[in-house]
Amino acid sequence: MDGILIIDKPAGWTSHDVVARARRVLGEKRVGHTGTLDPFATGVLVLLVGRATRLAQFLSGAEKEYVATVRLGYSTDTGDLMGGRRESLSPGEAALDCAAVTRERVEAALAPLRGDIEQVPPMYSAKKVAGKKLYELARRGEEVERKAARVRVSEFEILADEDGSLLRPGAGGTCDLRARVVCSAGTYVRALAESVGENLGTGAHLSALRRTRAGEFGLERAVSLERMQKLVEGGGKFLVPLEAALPHLPAAHLTAEDARRARHGAAVPVRDRAGLEDGRHVRVHDEGGALIAVGVYDGAAGLVRPRVMLAVEK
Repeated sequence: MDGILIIDKPAGWTSHDVVARARRVLGEKRVGHTGTLDPFATGVLVLLVGRATRLAQFLSGAEKEYVATVRLGYSTDTGDLMGGRRESLSPGEAALDCAAVTRERVEAALAPLRGDIEQVPPMYSAKKVAGKKLYELARRGEEVERKAARVRVSEFEILADEDGSLLRPGAGGTCDLRARVVCSAGTYVRALAESVGENLGTGAHLSALRRTRAGEFGLERAVSLERMQKLVEGGGKFLVPLEAALPHLPAAHLTAEDARRARHGAAVPVRDRAGLEDGRHVRVHDEGGALIAVGVYDGAAGLVRPRVMLAVEK
């Protein structure tokens, strides 16, 4: 069983929980994911099954898209709804008057957070410092210095309600702002939420998060855990084939003889070199269109050298 499984992760499940469930239902030990979602978050979780696990290195860095809800009014110690409320305001913060938060103010708060920005990993994150996960240190009450990382926020836009309302009033003088975020892998959306609050002069945290796309895979291809089980039991189609895994890479189509040699790891000539770049990864397909390997193109020699094998000699 080889392919890609797109799960619509429910709230309350860790990414590891989903992987474990998939292993049991599919009867396949080789199952992994291409990027975690926090337990409270929902949406697209890309699972790799069987030989597809060998493609993780090409998919884990894919761009992500989210619908996020930023709760304005107070911050938490984790930056999201799972943390404890910080009762005291930080220096420069003030109590929020939701009625005074105009679209212009929100647009001004979002603008500096678009493009290439620097983000310091939150203490409550799986990022490792000196071999230790930050959240493990945070739970012990420790805080360590973290280096800022450069990330890209391609899009960060307000999502108004159907009636045009910008903010949804909440309890205790809070209000919720919904936004669409398109960003590079490694971007902390809850850190963006906190930054929105800082730019508005108040506390803020991420109260909801739904991933709507990971790379090429969107919610339209996702199935729930319950649907996955029913499809497996009924013999239905639920895996995205390997051939659809890497549309961003150029392809090399081989003859039957060259495909046979490539399955053994041998470098093979490429007749159609359109779109190929020296030293870059290439999808290697056999005469029937099946993806048999990912290779590296050697422009000087006109060869593709297989690096990640996805098929064996027939």
